Amino acid sequence: MSERLTPGDTAPAFTLPDADGNRISLADHKGRKVIVYFYPAALTPGCTKQACDFTDNLDLLADAGYDVIGVSPDKPEKLAKFREKENLRVTLVGDPEKKVLEAYGAFGEKKLYGKTVTGVIRSTVIVDEQGKVERALYNVKATGHVAKIIKDLGV
Repeated sequence: MSERLTPGDTAPAFTLPDADGNRISLADHKGRKVIVYFYPAALTPGCTKQACDFTDNLDLLADAGYDVIGVSPDKPEKLAKFREKENLRVTLVGDPEKKVLEAYGAFGEKKLYGKTVTGVIRSTVIVDEQGKVERALYNVKATGHVAKIIKDLGV
């Protein structure tokens, strides 16, 4: 089980491929706040709802100084299909080796339909302009999560 991040921690650096195979780094966003959200799998109902909610609110978040990066264990090809099918504008990156998921505490044991399984823990980490964790939210719900973040951040 990976350690969960807490406010004040330095956000683990990462560079991962996006849906087009381009390398996306957390460092590319220095000077802006970044909402890094972790989801189990592209093209599944809950993850689609969450990605669509982030896309629908992307301009609002960007105007408030936030960039959004979605991380899943999917390969770039699947992320590209997900983006095209759902008209997503949010940046999606793949972490098939799950190293970033683990570094952020977003991979480990969780309950699924009453059973304990190992997998992606739906999580959101908000990183400030200096690369420090501002908020770390674990076991979040796919539906209504984006609205809650916007409310909590006062955006």
